[in-house]
Parts: sequence; C-alpha cells; structure tokens
Amino acid sequence: VQLQASGGGLVQAGGSLRLSCAASGSISSINLMGWYRQAPGKERELVARITRGGSTVYAESVKGRFTISRDNAKNSVILQMNSLKPEDTALYYCARGSGSSYDFCYWGQGTQVTVSS
Repeated sequence: VQLQASGGGLVQAGGSLRLSCAASGSISSINLMGWYRQAPGKERELVARITRGGSTVYAESVKGRFTISRDNAKNSVILQMNSLKPEDTALYYCARGSGSSYDFCYWGQGTQVTVSS
C-alpha cells in the first residue's frame, strides 16, 4: 500500500492547514498510521500516530494544536494542524505499519509546510 500526502503550503503563524494522506489500497487491516516531519538540518521526527482502534499519540511540541484521524472506508489519514508556528515548518510524510505491527515500515512522499512569522 503506497501513500501520497497532500495539503501542504505556505501559511502565516497562527493559521491552519489540513494534510491528507491517500492510500493506494485498503488501510483497514493496517494497525498503525501516522505522520512524520523533517525540517532542514534536523532528523525526522514522529508528529502523530493513530492505531486501528483510534488510539493516538502526539509529539509534545504539537499536543493541543494538531489532530490526527483516519477514515478506513476512504483509505485516508488526516492531520489537522491549528495554531501553526514557524518551527512547524518541515516536509511532512505520511507513514504506515504492516498488519498488526506497532512499528512503521513505509513512508510516502512528503508535502511541504512552511509557516511564516
């Protein structure tokens, strides 16, 4: 199952963006879906993840501002980003695990998010 992220762009600080991840096949049997990001000169970091049962985990830096959700019927994962900050600027990647695993094993192509101050 391949993943394609979209919805990135340029936004002012305090604004919102909604990232979408479209899967090429069914994600209903995939336990773990999530979003990573990588800023220039920094390591890739986990932003948020969601299990098949709906349990979520967020990076401390985005708690209270970002919300991850999944729609198994539409084979999609959404990252709603509010109150954006310049430090949220990065390339955002959708990621998935395999089967019932709690480990990520595949990352799709990213979408750029740029937050201006």
